[in-house]
Amino acid sequence: MKFARLGTPGAEIPVLLEGDRYLDLRPVTSDVNGDFLAGDFVARVAAARDAGELSELPDAATMRIGAPIARPSAVICIGMNYAAHAAESGSEPPTIPIIFLKTPNTVVGPNDTVTIPRGSEKTDWEVELGIVIGTRTAYLDSPEESMAHVAGFVAANDVSERDFQMAVSGGQWSKGKIAFGFNPTGPWLVTPDEVDHQALGLRSFVNGEPRQDSNTSDMIFTVEQIVHHLSQYVTLEPGDLILTGTPQGVALSGKYPYLSAGDVVEIEIDGLGRQRQDFIAWEAEK
Repeated sequence: MKFARLGTPGAEIPVLLEGDRYLDLRPVTSDVNGDFLAGDFVARVAAARDAGELSELPDAATMRIGAPIARPSAVICIGMNYAAHAAESGSEPPTIPIIFLKTPNTVVGPNDTVTIPRGSEKTDWEVELGIVIGTRTAYLDSPEESMAHVAGFVAANDVSERDFQMAVSGGQWSKGKIAFGFNPTGPWLVTPDEVDHQALGLRSFVNGEPRQDSNTSDMIFTVEQIVHHLSQYVTLEPGDLILTGTPQGVALSGKYPYLSAGDVVEIEIDGLGRQRQDFIAWEAEK
């Protein structure tokens, strides 16, 4: 199944995508949130659809696309999870997952405008596969247990400010990762049965020019290993978002310029959709 959320920020309507039809999920749930995902959501939605309880949402094609999940309680990220990206960053591939955090308010719609932070000179893009947790997860015994706790997958752009991340970070990366809107997500939440999550092509473009072009098969740590590893240190809640790392081809490599106002970034992951952001300059609120 594919899920989306359509409408103005804070008032998105949950929908089920079936071909080119957008079916209104409000008879089943008020939102694509943790409570919904933890409650055998696939079976509930299938039953409502088969019973004819889900009507087609009018004007869906013209509505803003929000993030496909409501604001999560946590956004947990894995760094340097592609060997070639580690190399372009001047680092050795990690032997255990590198973990950092983004704040929940970084999660915005896939096509929302992104503001370059005040004082930024090194805003960068990162296409990433995102994992959405479906059931409370702690202390898994093995990676093989992980997928039972995964609700689905999303495309995400882990927007990063490299000076904030490294030069003024105090040794932690999160300072360069937490500006508002620095995690465009979606357009869809796709259930695990719909995609082969370790064989997905993922790509990014800046102003129409290719930047990243890789495959999730190149991950150092698999989805299953990541969820298992995290569960040893943090209790994952339904609706939480995990970003699994980005491949080579970012501005940090020195091969490409960093983003400036007026630039357009597009990312796509096979089976998970495509997103597009206009980057604009920061302006003081009036």
